[in-house]
Amino acid sequence: QVRLVESGGGLVQPGGSLKLSCVASGSIFSDNAMGWYRQAPGKQRELVATVPRVGAANYADSVKGRFTISRDNAKRTVFLQMDSLKSEDTAVYYCNAGPSIAHMPHWGQGTQVTVSS
Repeated sequence: QVRLVESGGGLVQPGGSLKLSCVASGSIFSDNAMGWYRQAPGKQRELVATVPRVGAANYADSVKGRFTISRDNAKRTVFLQMDSLKSEDTAVYYCNAGPSIAHMPHWGQGTQVTVSS
């Protein structure tokens, strides 16, 4: 059974920073690709960023230059460093993982990020 556990969400002021973490457990192939999605109230879940075990990351245009995804393969952990946060970044952030970028069926429980003054 694959399990993804997120942490690091919270309340931050506009312009501030937060760092999310997600630890994977279970099948050793389940986290070849990892990433983050988010879902704001009343909106569909959307891609934030993905990163393969080896290779370049991919970002949504809305977060390019502000968010950085990285991973520690030995610890089976993916991070999302979020800088210059805006109110529109407010959402539940979900960790996502799978055997490839094209097939990422595993989800975490989500962590709330609220950007507000």
